[in-house]
Amino acid sequence: MISFYQKYRDTILFNKNLLVSGIISFLVGALFTQIYAQYDENHIVNSLITLVIGYAVYIPLFAFLFYRDNKAKYIDPLTGKKNSNKIKNDIKKLFTAFSISEAIFIVSKTYIHYFLLVSSVEPYQAYSLAEFISWIIYFISINVGTKAVKLFEN
Repeated sequence: MISFYQKYRDTILFNKNLLVSGIISFLVGALFTQIYAQYDENHIVNSLITLVIGYAVYIPLFAFLFYRDNKAKYIDPLTGKKNSNKIKNDIKKLFTAFSISEAIFIVSKTYIHYFLLVSSVEPYQAYSLAEFISWIIYFISINVGTKAVKLFEN
């Protein structure tokens, strides 16, 4: 079991960070969509603003968690200084992996959320179902993306 964890440590921590930031973003989004629906019945605006609010929570939180878990690999063991090239290289890889996955997530979540809202589903339920379905798709695509860009290979 320990060798499994050591072998897949980076992937496990990456997915943990996705989950933690995603859960917190989800809770903020569910609360926001329900409150917003009490003041405005424009479902597309509700879907889009909720999406923006979710990203405003998710992206900075994920970035913080990812850096915290990986900061040791960005320090040159010989000099003790930050390895700027390694940081830039990983940022490029992350950007590539996230770009495609986030596009898929945005389209699927916004469409499903809007569709459920116009189908008279309660806003928090519509948001929850849209988020859940989109996260399944997202987790598959982001993990394929990190493999494709070789994020965790030295």
